[in-house]
Formats: sequence, C-alpha cells, structure tokens
Amino acid sequence: MSSAYSARAHVPPRVPGRIAAWLSARDRALFHGVATHHWPGADRVLPRLSHGANHGVLWFGTAAGIAAIGGNTRARRAALRGVASLALASLAVNTVGKRSVRRVRPVLDAVPLIRQLKRQPITTSFPSGHSASAAAFATGVALESKGWGAVVAPVAASVAFSRIYTGAHYPSDVLAGAALGIGAAFAVRGLVPTRAQIPAPGRPYTEAPALPDGQGLIVVANKRSGSSAAKAAMVRDALPCAEVVECEPDELSAELEKAAQQGRALGICGGDGTVNEAAVVAARHQVPLAVFPGGTLNHFAYDLGIEEVDDTCRALASGDAVKVDLGRFTPGPGPGGEPGYFLNTFSLGVYPELVRIREHWAPRIGGWPAGVLAAAEVLRAERPLEANIGEHKGRHRKLWMLFAGNGMYQRFGPTPGRRHNLADGLLDVRVVHGGRLPGLRLLAAALAGPLSRSPVHAAQRLRRVWISGLAPGTLLAYDGEVAEAPREFVIDKADEALTVYRPLPL
Repeated sequence: MSSAYSARAHVPPRVPGRIAAWLSARDRALFHGVATHHWPGADRVLPRLSHGANHGVLWFGTAAGIAAIGGNTRARRAALRGVASLALASLAVNTVGKRSVRRVRPVLDAVPLIRQLKRQPITTSFPSGHSASAAAFATGVALESKGWGAVVAPVAASVAFSRIYTGAHYPSDVLAGAALGIGAAFAVRGLVPTRAQIPAPGRPYTEAPALPDGQGLIVVANKRSGSSAAKAAMVRDALPCAEVVECEPDELSAELEKAAQQGRALGICGGDGTVNEAAVVAARHQVPLAVFPGGTLNHFAYDLGIEEVDDTCRALASGDAVKVDLGRFTPGPGPGGEPGYFLNTFSLGVYPELVRIREHWAPRIGGWPAGVLAAAEVLRAERPLEANIGEHKGRHRKLWMLFAGNGMYQRFGPTPGRRHNLADGLLDVRVVHGGRLPGLRLLAAALAGPLSRSPVHAAQRLRRVWISGLAPGTLLAYDGEVAEAPREFVIDKADEALTVYRPLPL
C-alpha cells in the first residue's frame, strides 16, 4: 500500500497544470517587475489617470470632447460607438467576468505607497474592468474614425497599464479585460454596422466629367443653411479652381440657374432643402451635381457616402457618379400644375404641422425645445387627416401620417434611415391609420420595418400613389420644406433623372 501511494505521489503533474503553473509564475514575476521598476514621471500621472477612469468618467468626457471638437457627423458617430462599446464591455465584465473567475487581488508589498490607489477595489481581480472599458472605447472609436482612434489609443493603453502600475491587477487581468473590450466593440459593430461597412449606393454607376481641383465647377452656398459658410471656405481651399458663390436664400434660385448654365457641373453647399432645389435645377439642365453637406440635416449626402468636403473632392477628381431618382408630386388631374420634387421624403399629416410649429417657436426658445413643444402640441390635438389614397383613385381613409420615401429606407423613425439604392424606381409608402392614441401609433410605425401591415399602420412598395379629397389649407412637407398641399395630386418618380458625384469607398 505504501509503495503504491509513494508512486502516485511522485507522478508528475499533467501538462495543462504545468502550463497553468508556469503562466501564473510568469504573471506574478511580471507584476513584481513593474512594481519594482522606476518609471520616470509616472508616479504623478498614472494613479490619477487610473482614478479618472472610474465608472467610465474619463471616457464619457472624452466622447463629449470628440463630438464637440470634431464638429462633424463622423466624429459624433465615433464618440457614440465608443460609449456603446464601453457599455457592453462593462456589462459583460460585471455580470459574467467577475463572477466566473474569483481571483484575489495582488498583494501590494512590492508596490510603492505613492503608486497605490487611495481606495483599493474590493471586487475580484479577473478580468480588469478598467482595461475592458478602455479597450472597448478606443476600438469603438477607431472603427468609425481612424484619426480619433489614434488619438484615444495611447490614453487607453496608459489606463490599462496603470492598473498594473498601481497594483490593482495582474498583467493577465489586464490582457483579458482588453481582449474582452475589443470583442465588445466588434460585437457592437456586428449589431450596428459602421458607415464603412455599408456600401454607398452604386446602382446604376455612371461617369461624370472629372474635375480635379474643381476646374469647371461652380459651387453655390446658402449662407443661412447650417454650417455652409465654414464648408464654403473649406471648398475654396480644397478646390482652388472652383468658383464658389455664397448667397442669401432669396437669391438661391437665380444663382443656381446661372451656375448650371455656365459650369460643367453644379455644386451645392447646404442642407437637404437647399440640395433639393439644386437637384431640380441640375436635372433640368442635365448637368451633374456635386453635393457638399453643410446644413443641419444632410440625409441625401450621407446616403451617397458623403460626410466631408474631401469625400466630394475625391469623386470630382475621379469622375465617379451614380444616377438618382427624383421623387415627384404633381397636382392633377387638371392641366398646368407644376410638379414638386423630393430627394428624400414626402409626408402629410402630423409631420408638416410639427415642422410649422417648430419653425414658429425655434427663433424664440431654440431648436430642440421648439421640437419638443411642437411634438407635444401636435400629438395632443386629435385631428386625423382625411383623404382618398390609393394607386389610382383610392378609398377614403383617416390617418395621422402618410410618408413616401424616394427609395426604400432600411428603417423608419424620428429621422429617416439609410437607403442602399437611390435609383430603385420605388416609393417607400407608409401610412399611420387614424384612431386614438396617435403617439403610440406613430411609435409602433417607427419600430415596424418596411413592408408591414397592422391595424395601426401599413407599409408598401409602390410606383405611384394618388391622393385626393384633402381639406383646404392641408400642409405637406418634402425634404424639410413645408407648403400647402393641392386638393388632389399624384406621387411618383422621375427615374434616374439626376447624375450625382459619389466617391468610391476607401
């Protein structure tokens, strides 16, 4: 018996156990090496940095700074993706990571007192939550903007290292946390693709005159449209041979007509309403359109894959362009009615009324408060619109809203979603039926996808919609503009009526 026991006692440990023991020894040795090494200047910086990252405070502040300093959609989107990635990583660490491996924190004997945190963490050591949050935020930012990612990455790496430096974690805790954070950022990307993952509209591809340095391009900028003044200056710097004309809104039509007749291509700098006006002129004169987003809302430009002046400049240099449909609403059936056009959306019902009330109050109380006030007032007044709607004469309906998109939107909500094809020949028509609780009905329609039907709403792909029987004074909205609707009219499309410069994906 004793000899058998002795033999078992001298059996060498299994290979996985030996590897685990070796890794643990190396982990502790590396921790001890960091603790005993002198790092010039780090004693003042790293403990404060580690403390500042508590509860994600450092990263929330960084996100706000990126959004403010960046001043463009790409920067705001990078900041938002970084925060979303951080939130998912933090959730994974605190619900699964900390509970699955209950590792004791390092002993602080070798860590100089000046480096130690004033308040030692009491949770388990594996994995490092600070490292997970730092890696998640930095990776999320980098997936949307490589430039901002390069700025954030050294700070994130310093936060991760500070957890070893202050004695809060072993190196393996930090590595595991960083891996988890990177995984969280890619998981968020799987749920919500980055702009680079979504291909810009490419059907049907066409060629336009290549205009390097803007030779032969005349750009008209609406002075009163969002950030057009700043963007116009950027256009001048990026395209020294282009002619840039800045004008007041009441001069816009005349300047667009002049530019379309004199230039090889027409450029426009402004928001969706301004771009709409330029698109109609460009289509009428059969000249290609170059869009520089400079308004409060730039949905059409973003659907083209254009976010910055440089994006349009790349397309101008190469001559890459696409054909685009123009949505159209034509009074009828009597002769002489001039059609109106829309690049993005057309709507009847609560939205035109909301825009009217918002524009009335915005100069007095600001845009966002005016929008909230307008939504509350519109939804409180239970007065559904009555109209005859159909592909031909249609039937009588009560509705809260009719939405017609120029092409199929991927989602529908407070703001239009993205379109992958700007020349599909289709209208994305969605109707929110009349009835009680308009707010809930609109929310249900916002959450529903295209091609859905319910007692609350309906969505269809159509090529033509006939609307009649509207009460006098009914408002319509198109691309953010509001006008009085005709008593009856037809919504359809002018297929591939417009050529627009569009950059190839990088």
